[in-house]
Amino acid sequence: MQGMMPVKTKSRVPENMGVTDGLVDARAKQVLREAVDTVVNSFAKHSQGYGRVNVVEALQEFWQMKQARGTELRNGALVIYESVPGANPPYICYVTLPGGSCFGSFQNCPTKAEARRSAAKIALMNSVFNEHPSRKITDDFIEKAVAEARASFAKPSATPNGVSSQAQGSGDEKEDPNTGIGAFRFMLECNRGRTMLEFQELMTVFQLLHWNGSLKAMRERQCSRQEVVAHYSHRALDDDMRSQMALDWVAREHESGGGVVAMELALAERELETARLAGRELRFPKEKKDILMLAHAQVCPQ
Repeated sequence: MQGMMPVKTKSRVPENMGVTDGLVDARAKQVLREAVDTVVNSFAKHSQGYGRVNVVEALQEFWQMKQARGTELRNGALVIYESVPGANPPYICYVTLPGGSCFGSFQNCPTKAEARRSAAKIALMNSVFNEHPSRKITDDFIEKAVAEARASFAKPSATPNGVSSQAQGSGDEKEDPNTGIGAFRFMLECNRGRTMLEFQELMTVFQLLHWNGSLKAMRERQCSRQEVVAHYSHRALDDDMRSQMALDWVAREHESGGGVVAMELALAERELETARLAGRELRFPKEKKDILMLAHAQVCPQ
């Protein structure tokens, strides 16, 4: 669509716009379901023979197989499921893979068991796809990822207090480990040879530190981002880290006079829901939501 000249038309929304958007959305969901089923069935034929595959078992066996073949998994090969509490359908389930990536049920699931299978399906598809050479962190991959990151940083973004800002960077920003892009490059280079799913937890930690304002605070204390990345490379994204970030948002809520946490939580919930239904990787938006829910429970205990 880039480069096309705008066509002058009357400013009127077509009567069938809503119907058209609904059809496009339905087609996208159908394509996603077919892609997932194709990959899952292909994996089943190669690993277990023909017949209906138990995707929950297959996903666990896949990661156990990777560990047995020498893949370094800091937290072991255990696949972790999390069902969202709910008395009525549709039910939602998330699955976190050993490398830290998270996926969720992407279908309208009438039972909790079906929600778990749906989450396992999308996770298995991504796990299998992750074995493709294009998902390995190589020199070419690093150059492309850094270029994409620079492009995204150049776009206007919202700061934690809701004020729009424009990220600026110099031509050699990507080489300087004291900048966000430079630290991103440093992280990728330290994980050369691994896959993106195996790299996900460290990436999510860095995203959260940036989103939470912690990186800025560390820079003001004269900590280089290279030092920060080296430190957090050995830390797990656990309850202690979430609680500390939640306290940061509680403090921000008091400083602003109120309303910041509720606004950020609503944004995070919409982002997570949109990404889940599209079958995308969810670790960052889900962690944001979980942290903000912890903060919200403290500022609005009732």
